[in-house]
Amino acid sequence: MSFVPDDYTPGTDELSGKTLLVTGAGDGIGRAAALAYARHGAEVLLLGRTEKKLEAVYDAIISEGLREPGIIPLDLATANEDQYRELAQQLSGTFDKLDGLLHNAGLLGDRRSMAQTSLQLWHQVMQANVNATQMLTQVLFPLLEQAPSASVVMTSSGVGRKGRAFWGAYAVSKFAVEGMMQVWADEMGDTSRIRFNSLNPGAVNTAMRRTAYPAEPPTNNPDPETLMRGWIYLMSDASAAVNGQALSAQ
Repeated sequence: MSFVPDDYTPGTDELSGKTLLVTGAGDGIGRAAALAYARHGAEVLLLGRTEKKLEAVYDAIISEGLREPGIIPLDLATANEDQYRELAQQLSGTFDKLDGLLHNAGLLGDRRSMAQTSLQLWHQVMQANVNATQMLTQVLFPLLEQAPSASVVMTSSGVGRKGRAFWGAYAVSKFAVEGMMQVWADEMGDTSRIRFNSLNPGAVNTAMRRTAYPAEPPTNNPDPETLMRGWIYLMSDASAAVNGQALSAQ
C-alpha cells in the first residue's frame, strides 16, 4: 500500500510558490523529480557533479515553458565545509526561503564483502551518502526555517533497512541516513515547521540499479517518471503532518 492517500491528485499548481533543491538532479530519480516538481509549479534548484547533465535538465524544463531552474555544480563526494557555507551564502542572497530539499545523490561504491572493502572506498561512500546529507541540511537549515512548511526527504534503500550481504559501505551508509532522518525529525517535531522523512524508491530502472544488478533486465523495473506521485506528495502541503517516517515508493 502506498503512503500517498488514495484521493491525492496533484494539480499543475500543486507546488506553486515553492523553491525546491534536488541533489543528483542530472540523472535517474533526481532528474525525474526535478522535472515533476517543475511541472507542478515549483522553482527547482538542480544540484549535481556533472554540469552537462544539469544543463540538459535545465533545457528540458525551459522547453516546456516552466519556471527557470537554477544550476548548482557541486561534487558531494569531495565538497568541503567552505564550499557548503559558500553555497548557503549564495542561496541566502538570492532566496528568502527554501521549501524543500530532496537528498537524492548517492554513491554505490563496489559490491563486495565487508572484509574486502577498502578504507578509501568506505570513506568515499560515507562522504557522499552520509556526511554530505548532514552538511547540506545543516547549512541550508536557516533557509528551510523561513518556509511556512518545509520538507526534507532523504533517499534510503531496502538494504538500509535490513542488512544484506555484499552491499557493504552503501548499506551501512543508508542505515546512517535512516538514523539521521529520525534524529532530525525528533528534534524538529515539536519545535519547527520542517518535516523529515526517508523514502526508499525500491527497484527502479536507473543507472545505479543497472550497475548493482548487471544481469537484471532493465525493463523489469519501472522508470522513475512513473513513480513521481509520491515525491510530489512529500514536497506538497498535503504531507505537512508526515514527519519521521520511513516510507517506500513501491
